[in-house]
Amino acid sequence: MLPEIRTSGDIYSIPEFDLDRNDVEGFQDILEGFHSEFRDCFAREEGRNNFFYYTIGQFSQMERKSIEPMALNVEGAKVRAIQRFISEATWDDEKMMHIYRCMVNDDMGDENGVLIIDESGFKKKGNDSAGVYKQYCGNIGKVDNCQVGVFAAYASPHGYALLDKELFVPEIWFADEYKKRREKCKFPADLSFETKPQIAARMVENIIEQNIIPAKYVVADSIYGNSPDFVEQLEKHTGKTYFLGVSSETRCWLRMPATIEKEYKYRGKIRQKQVLKPGEKKSIALKDFARSVNDFFWYRRKVSEGTKGPIEYEFSKRRVVLAKNGLPTKEVWLVMKKTIGPSPSYSFFVSNAPVSSRLGLFVWLSGVRWPIEQCFEEGKSELGMDHYEVRKYLGWNHHMLISMLSHFFLWHLKIKLGKKSTSGYYCPA
Repeated sequence: MLPEIRTSGDIYSIPEFDLDRNDVEGFQDILEGFHSEFRDCFAREEGRNNFFYYTIGQFSQMERKSIEPMALNVEGAKVRAIQRFISEATWDDEKMMHIYRCMVNDDMGDENGVLIIDESGFKKKGNDSAGVYKQYCGNIGKVDNCQVGVFAAYASPHGYALLDKELFVPEIWFADEYKKRREKCKFPADLSFETKPQIAARMVENIIEQNIIPAKYVVADSIYGNSPDFVEQLEKHTGKTYFLGVSSETRCWLRMPATIEKEYKYRGKIRQKQVLKPGEKKSIALKDFARSVNDFFWYRRKVSEGTKGPIEYEFSKRRVVLAKNGLPTKEVWLVMKKTIGPSPSYSFFVSNAPVSSRLGLFVWLSGVRWPIEQCFEEGKSELGMDHYEVRKYLGWNHHMLISMLSHFFLWHLKIKLGKKSTSGYYCPA
């Protein structure tokens, strides 16, 4: 259950999904109209039909929504035909994604939209599914045998939806001993290892360059905020404000320290390197800096209404210079959040927001990642997003793409009916 409100303010609220089955009349006719937009993405009528059958299965009230039970319970569907459709058939995925993003923009596009990056785990038995490995699975909170997908979501005053997905393939899967598994899972010939931040950076680049959906903000947790690849990609785009979690071990200065060029000898040659000017203080870890900040600079803000009352944190912001390899790099906003009590825990974020930015913007951004978590929750609980039993790389991507479309279709119905949420999240002043 979502918290009832996020504190009031002047950015915007993101509505929650509250459509009921009883709100919709003519569901199947509307769904057929939605599917007709993707007709040209499939070479044969059989593919178009299987696309429709699969979606109908996801919208059903069956307890298990993997291929076999869905096919057995949807009129006209056949198990083997849908298995081949998901895992082997050729779709025009690029065109499908283009059409889909245009639809998201029509319903939800807003110049102050937010791109949200996160990953989700899918627990699996056995070792034959593409990319499966013992790795951290967020939805169960521990390391287990699972697949992990990197996702990009979009949120605005009108709703939220997933915009992209990609299976994260652990590096070991590209070793020689995994060659037969890669062949069985039909890995693309040009697929190579990428870290989660590298995948996410490519996703964000594609969304921005495609220029279909407007977005002003990009938010992500410390897996991405700690990655130079991800941050450097964001900084290529002017007008985009990022708000990224970072490690408590990240180091900074409160002002730009002076540096000098120092000569040194290496393999008989005189070289130069940049070093701190003698007398300059060393950088400080964020965790140590936060503990030194006087209470005068901490502001208590209510971020949500819980079952036992308001949920509050204290926030503080400072302009700092980030350190890398003992040297200064760039000036950014550091935003610190701590729990209230005698032994507080801290969270840290950096942002390239304008110098004039007020604390309220950062408090809002610190809590605006919830829509992507709702996409995962709603997709898994309502659409069987985690019920799939396909093993091939293409099958995973096809299943996730249909799950994204199905989730958005429900949001489209809510927007089409003009159904207003009675609650949502709001930005603090």
